Order: sequence, then C-alpha cells, then structure tokens
Amino acid sequence: MSIQHEQDELELAPSHDAQITRQDLIDRLNDDLRREYQAIIAYIVYSQVIKGAEYMNIAAELEKHATQELQHALIIAKQIDYLGGEPAVEPMPVRTSAEAEEMLRFDLNNENETVRHYRRRVRQCETLGEYAMAEHIRQILMDEQEHQIDLATALGEDVPDLTLPEERA
Repeated sequence: MSIQHEQDELELAPSHDAQITRQDLIDRLNDDLRREYQAIIAYIVYSQVIKGAEYMNIAAELEKHATQELQHALIIAKQIDYLGGEPAVEPMPVRTSAEAEEMLRFDLNNENETVRHYRRRVRQCETLGEYAMAEHIRQILMDEQEHQIDLATALGEDVPDLTLPEERA
C-alpha cells in the first residue's frame, strides 16, 4: 500500500490537497515516518563508514542528523497516533556504497524528497484544520532544509531548487 500510495500521491496536484481525508493524512505521515527511519539508519551507517580527511567534519554532522531524525520520527509517530492511526514500523530501503561521495549524494537526494513531502504535508494539515500539526511539521522541515545545506556543502554544490514543478510530493 505504501508504494502505491506514494505513486498516487505524486500524481496529485497541489489543488487536490482540498480533497485529503484524515485517513489519507495518516497514510502519508506513515510514509514520512518510513523515510525518517530510513534517514536514521543511513545517517548512523554513513557517519561511521565514511572515510577520508575531507569527510571528517561531515561525518560528525551526520551523527547529529541521526539524532535529529530520531526526534522527527517521534514527532511524526505522535501525530499519527493523535489522528487515530498506527505508526509504521518498517523503513524505506536504505542505499549504501563504498564511496563516500555516493553516500552523501544518496543522503542529499533523500533529503530533497523529504523536503518536498513535508512542504506538501504542511498544506494538507492546514486543509484539515490541523494547524498545530502543521507547525510541528514546519519545525521538522527547518531541520531537513539544514540537512540539505550541510550535504550540498559537503558535495561542493548549491542546494537544489525544489520550487520547480517536480514538487508534487
């Protein structure tokens, strides 16, 4: 259901947020929770296996990200419970590599996807009148955007522009 739900979600234009139901929000928050679990695992592993003097600073930062992602997972699980849902228990798949730069690229791509989804989730919460929940997600979004900056900087890149039409999470 999760993969199909993700595909369905990507097909929805922002104007369809007005049609979201409480159950839709629970399902989408569970997908977000799975992404948070994925991020926790990835950051723990990557922070420990990344090698090279040029990556020492980012490795320490990835450890901090793992802790922040755990806090995000707790917040999202609490919101799912509040809505009457059951929090997911399985992570999205975690990609690994022997190459430090490739691991950082995986992380940046995941953060980009997460930012797109949380931007959409804020709108969906507000559509349902769940303004406090929207504020919790905005706080998470701020952390996720900081993670984007850290990863893009480590890769020597600018943060990707996620305001392009692809933002249909």
